[in-house]
Amino acid sequence: MNEESARLLAPVRQFGIQLSATPRGARLARLLAVEQLRSWGLEAVADTTAQIVAELAANAVTHGRVPGRDFRLALVANGAVLRIEVTDTRADRLPRRERRDGAESGRGLVLVEALSRDWGVRLGPTPRKTIWSEVPLR
Repeated sequence: MNEESARLLAPVRQFGIQLSATPRGARLARLLAVEQLRSWGLEAVADTTAQIVAELAANAVTHGRVPGRDFRLALVANGAVLRIEVTDTRADRLPRRERRDGAESGRGLVLVEALSRDWGVRLGPTPRKTIWSEVPLR
C-alpha cells in the first residue's frame, strides 16, 4: 500500500488545545501530545513528536510570547503523516530555515528539521503564525 492509499483509508484524527505561553504550558504541550498519540495507538512516533513539540512550544513561549496571549498546539494524523502545529501571536518574529554558524539560537529548529519529513511556517490570521512539522507514520 502506498502513502496515498494509506492516507485515504485511515481515519483522520485531530487534537487541539490552547495553552498558556509559559514554561509550564510548553511542558504540558509535550506531555499532552505524547498522551494523545498513545490514545491513538501511535506510540511509534511518540518520542520524535515529544522532541518536536518541546522545541516548537519552547520557541512559542520564548520568542512568540505576547503577555496575556496563549499559544496553540494541534496534531492531525491522517494514516500516513502526523502533522504537528504550534501557533503563537508573534507573526513579526519568523524562524529562519538556515542557521548562521556560531549563532546562539536556532539549534532547536535544526533538530526539528532532522526529525521531520518537512517543516515550515504559515502566517495568519494576523497576528498569528504557525510553525508546522510533518512526521511519517509508516
